[in-house]
Amino acid sequence: MAGKKQKPVDLNHLEPEEKLKYEIAEELGLLDRVLADGWRSLSSKETGRIGGMMARRKKVQEKNRRNS
Repeated sequence: MAGKKQKPVDLNHLEPEEKLKYEIAEELGLLDRVLADGWRSLSSKETGRIGGMMARRKKVQEKNRRNS
């Protein structure tokens, strides 16, 4: 089964949510693997961790926005 062709990712032109996902992957030391092999190369534990951190940061951002 042939996989999808990966387009090179332009980290400077991403939607805010996508940018956050890549930033967290970088913090966790996973960005190189994601850029080389795609998101499918990560384990469910790793992707869950990224998702959890994204949810936490969004919650904090929303709270800060409401309190401003």
